[in-house]
Amino acid sequence: MLDHVSLGVSDLAASASFYDAVLEPLGYRRVMEFGQAIGYGSKVPDFWIGDAGAAAAASPGLHIALSSPDRAAVDAFYAAALSHGGKDDGAPGLRPEYHEHYYAAFVIDPSGHKIEAVHHKPA
Repeated sequence: MLDHVSLGVSDLAASASFYDAVLEPLGYRRVMEFGQAIGYGSKVPDFWIGDAGAAAAASPGLHIALSSPDRAAVDAFYAAALSHGGKDDGAPGLRPEYHEHYYAAFVIDPSGHKIEAVHHKPA
């Protein structure tokens, strides 16, 4: 259904450093840049950040969950997020209230967006 997602960020350089680090363990990288926008993906950009300056405001209801290839990548995503300006919003672990194998970590990016990495298969 979705083709891509784009987030307005308050500091493009800080957010680029954050997303470069946290998306790498999930298998995503910068694949396109132009103007004040950076696109991430594995082959084509399907996750974008763009400079919104002071106008960037995280919506309290916005939540983006990114697919992870395994549980170790969820752990690496979380560690990278905390060391690159992100804030803890739920340490890596099983969330059996969602389903038996739901393994996820939740962070808040430097602009205040809620970002999750999730893996759905058994360890």
